[in-house]
Amino acid sequence: MSDLSSPPGPAPAAARVQRLAFMALALALVLAAWGIVSRLSARNTLGREAAEAAVATVETAKPSRGPASSNLVLPGSVQAYYEAPIYARTSGYLKVWHTDIGTSVTKGQVLAEIETPEVDQQLRQAQADLATAQANYELARTTHERWQGLLATESVSQQDADQRAGDAAAKAAARQSAAANLARLRELESFKRVVAPFSGVVTQRNTDVGALINAGQNPGSALFRVADTHRLRIYVSVPQAYAAAIQPGLAAALVFADRPAERYSASVASTARALDAASRTLQVELQIDNATGELLPGSYAQVHFILSAGANTLRVPVNTVLFRAQGLEVATLDNEHRVHLKSITQGRDFGTEIEVLTGVDAADTLVVNPPDSISEGAAVRVAQPRPPPRDVAGPS
Repeated sequence: MSDLSSPPGPAPAAARVQRLAFMALALALVLAAWGIVSRLSARNTLGREAAEAAVATVETAKPSRGPASSNLVLPGSVQAYYEAPIYARTSGYLKVWHTDIGTSVTKGQVLAEIETPEVDQQLRQAQADLATAQANYELARTTHERWQGLLATESVSQQDADQRAGDAAAKAAARQSAAANLARLRELESFKRVVAPFSGVVTQRNTDVGALINAGQNPGSALFRVADTHRLRIYVSVPQAYAAAIQPGLAAALVFADRPAERYSASVASTARALDAASRTLQVELQIDNATGELLPGSYAQVHFILSAGANTLRVPVNTVLFRAQGLEVATLDNEHRVHLKSITQGRDFGTEIEVLTGVDAADTLVVNPPDSISEGAAVRVAQPRPPPRDVAGPS
């Protein structure tokens, strides 16, 4: 007889299949959830990395106070205290010259003599004309006096007496004209002797014996050039940024290329008190004593000015400055490393640094090499300061 309590054969197999199906579904759900979570995590990680990469890493610097004084070096042109070209005032041929270049001369000393035969003849003619005019005047004067006596006795008419008086006046005027012409020619005759207008040194001689001399100031027609070198003038063009600091009496030191080991003291004598519109510079004149004559006019000199710096001025590196349409700016950082842009007023330019008159404080932290895209409120990361270089020299 058969066992009726045992289950049929196919039921356990169906249950096993069902369990496997549930396990596969659970595994699929776990894999799907893991994939979604991993993708979200990767996306978040990528977003954080992108956000961190978007924050610029910058180096910083601090404003520094300038020294109490600064040395301003500018080129200077050295000129004689007085210097003048000597031209001829009369025409002729050079008879002789008495001074050559380098000769010391005194005021009124004869430099050269000119032969002027035409002027000599004109002078003699003028002397004869004056003698004729003097004789005519004497005759006219005597005749006038006589006719005045005859007029008193009514021996002549008033008209005749007036004619004699007019003739005497005309002869007197002719005599004055002849005398003036004679004086003019005597002055012209005196110009045969070319003299020094002041004491100094002859620096040029542009003529020689027998040369044709034409009176007047034509280009290249100067016979000599005389310079008074007992004192020298030095002219310097000072940039506008330093113009306010240059005042008469300011001391300076001069260095000459032919005497590099020596320094000469000079002082500012005057300034133009106006800027050149083309170069925006102030012309400054310094003076220096040159009684020994060791310094040469026409030379080049380096002029060293010692300028006092303002007590409240700061200097910042030039690589912290932003050049924008609204003017010069610097990027500063607050305690949270956020950018704040500040406008500045520039003073003097020292090459690697510039002087800032207004806009920054000594406690400000400046961004070095700020990008052009930097903006107000942007967050940045401050780079760690670079360690100082080690001394890698081996043992001696």
